[in-house]
Amino acid sequence: MSLLSSRREQKRFVKFAIVGGVGTLVDYLVFNLTAFLLGLPEILSQGVSFAAAVTSNFILNRNWTFRDARSKRLRVQLGQYLLVNLIGLLIRTPIFAWLAAALHTVMDPLQLPLDINASWLAHNLALAGAIAVVMLWNYFVNRRWTFGDVE
Repeated sequence: MSLLSSRREQKRFVKFAIVGGVGTLVDYLVFNLTAFLLGLPEILSQGVSFAAAVTSNFILNRNWTFRDARSKRLRVQLGQYLLVNLIGLLIRTPIFAWLAAALHTVMDPLQLPLDINASWLAHNLALAGAIAVVMLWNYFVNRRWTFGDVE
């Protein structure tokens, strides 16, 4: 079941990536609303936004990307999905930290156009890289374990 082995798997991966994009938007939206509009501490807001993104991604993946995966009970699939995503968060954090530090080293001495803050850019690029790596982890593990009953 290689990603490139069948057209069906390629379509599933694209759907999974689209759902991931929606989840990223949910994550940023909920974080900014709870932290900056409601005034919750950023660390709490980050947890709330992570939970919202994982929830929306599970619903979309179960009902669109892997809609034919129904041999497992909803509760079992949700538990597996949450575990995979928590491990993904543990993978993402050190990747993000390493990339941010490396990008800071490169970008801090540069004069960026349009008054772009080098620190802001380094962190956002690091986050994008970490998300890309973890998306692959999440897809392959969820495809084989959480939604392994699809053809």
